[in-house]
Parts: sequence; C-alpha cells; structure tokens
Amino acid sequence: MLLSEQAYKRIDREIAKYPADQKQSAIMASLAIAQDEQGWVSPEVIQDVADYLGQPAIAVQENATFYNMFDVRPVGKFKLTVCTNLPCALRDGDFTADYLKKKLGIGFRETTPDGLFTLIEGECMGACGDSPVLIVNNKHMCVRMAPEKIDAMLGELADAARGEAE
Repeated sequence: MLLSEQAYKRIDREIAKYPADQKQSAIMASLAIAQDEQGWVSPEVIQDVADYLGQPAIAVQENATFYNMFDVRPVGKFKLTVCTNLPCALRDGDFTADYLKKKLGIGFRETTPDGLFTLIEGECMGACGDSPVLIVNNKHMCVRMAPEKIDAMLGELADAARGEAE
C-alpha cells in the first residue's frame, strides 16, 4: 500500500457513495486523493488505486491520462494551468502564458529548476468573461491575471514554499 491510512479512509468514503458493484465510480475521486498526497499519480499509484478498487489498472490509467487535472509525471510544488482556449486567448490568455514562460524561464509541461513551478496549458475553465484565467494546483482559480497580479501571486507562492521549508 502506497498511500497513508488517512488517504485510504477518504477513498473508502468515496466508495461508500456508490452501490457495492460500482466501485469504478470512485476512480476519479481516488486518483485526486492519491495525487493530493503524492503530488502526482505514478504508475505504482495507478496500480495501487486499481488494486484497492478491484478494477483493472488500465481503467484507472485511462482516467489518469484523459483528464488534465491528473499528473502522470512529477510536477512542481505549484502547478499553474493557464487557459489558452480561443475565448481566453482573445482576452490575453496567450499573453499571460507567454508572460509566465518568460518570468519562470520554462515552457509548457516544464518545471522550474527549483521545483516550485510547473506551467501547463489548459482548456476551457468556464470563466471566459474573467480571462485571462489560471488555476493553481487544480484548486484555486485566479482571474483577470494582469502581469502585476501574476508577479504578486508568484511571490506569495514562493514565500509560502519558503515558509513551509523552515
């Protein structure tokens, strides 16, 4: 078993939401729990989740590789997903992506040398009217991200990481 006891208890709560013969319905929630704990879903984690749910590993892998909120490769402490879909691109989404690339010195699907930031190109986040939009670690949506807001956000995240390290 690769996950903590608390993670398996959380997965058990997800499994309990479905009929006993429908454990596959808990795959996405289980992957999210595993990723929250491990930082990404490695092949070993995918196999562990599959075994725990009594599902074929390919069924879990299909979910992990289809949905862009799951990371099947290691990512930085802060995953920044920028919406570059057409409506956001027309409202500075591409500019925001380019600004982050230059600011961080990385391209899409790359991580800064210090391991803090990974930059991802994302699809529609349902907030076109508030673009440019980005999501931090799949959980926190940031809207109207002008360069000064991006700079402040990056500083706050770096400070938070330094505070945790101390």
